[in-house]
Amino acid sequence: MSARPAAGKALTGAAAQVLGLGTYLPSRTVTNEMVCERIDSSDEWIRTRSGIRLRHWAEPSETVEFMAATAAERAVEHAGIGVDRVDCVIVSTVSHLHQFPSLAAGVADRIGAPAPGAFDISAGCAGFCYGLALASDMVAAGSAGHVLLIAVERLSELTDPEDKATAFLFGDGAGAVVVGPAERPGIGPVAWGSDGSQKETIRQTSAWSALRETPEAPWPSIAMDGREVFRWAAYHLGPVAQQALGRAGVSVDALDAFIPHQANMRITDQLVTELKLSGHTAVARSIETHGNTSAVSVPLAMQDMLAAGTAPPGGLALLLSFGTGLVWAGQVIRLPARPVSAPEPATAPPSTPVDTGTVR
Repeated sequence: MSARPAAGKALTGAAAQVLGLGTYLPSRTVTNEMVCERIDSSDEWIRTRSGIRLRHWAEPSETVEFMAATAAERAVEHAGIGVDRVDCVIVSTVSHLHQFPSLAAGVADRIGAPAPGAFDISAGCAGFCYGLALASDMVAAGSAGHVLLIAVERLSELTDPEDKATAFLFGDGAGAVVVGPAERPGIGPVAWGSDGSQKETIRQTSAWSALRETPEAPWPSIAMDGREVFRWAAYHLGPVAQQALGRAGVSVDALDAFIPHQANMRITDQLVTELKLSGHTAVARSIETHGNTSAVSVPLAMQDMLAAGTAPPGGLALLLSFGTGLVWAGQVIRLPARPVSAPEPATAPPSTPVDTGTVR
């Protein structure tokens, strides 16, 4: 492996940076063998097809609000600021089963943030990168001093445990960052887009209204045409990555880390080859132990890499994501400069708060 370049390279973009990072993984670890109790498959088949070995599923008391708030508190602490300095809270999620009020408003109250702006976004697995673009632009424009961005999913609740195509894919968790002012650009311009003609490739099986109209209707779940998604990703993501690098004014050789959405190990492998990444560039492969956690996968992988020392604090990282819509987003960022420790072991809260639905 060649020597890693110094983490002091110039980056074109907003005068904002990621100051703090925090994550939460649920307390229940689910193996491939456990998933295969409901589907005709095997550990070997799942690993070969996706790269997944483990995933974490939330207990009933580990609600999306609880997980989001826990990750948020850890991010604020890591950033070294008080919660009173959070001016806006953005939450990316597709598994908050209440249409309103926003999850962001509840999280802001739960962590004690005094009256920040608060709203949710829905961009599927690209939600973290979408939110990061919004947060950096808000800070650069002066609309907010510090933005707390949270991605949280409880996809186990939306997974059909008997669907061989998806039952093994998804995991739960939360990841958060604090975005604040910087003396030099720390978040590059986003490269993003959408292709609604592909909206049926990753979809919800039925609308929630179906449960009202037909009470015996199946619980809505995630459905996916995996083959078509793979083909689309293989064709489209490389150019998106190059566009993000170009907008940031960064060459691929300057990257310290590549952190793509953890959708499939084979997609990651193909991108590494297509981008011709340098030997010093660390590549996120946390799908093995997290599964596909949608928008949460990028901050979870970031935490893993920084804690393990495979990516340097303050180094340059290319983030790349795509998801239902189909939508995509990528940007080059400077990783948090503060040292990051491994995530604390999760312990589910003893009580069971009221929540939407039942963990499946």
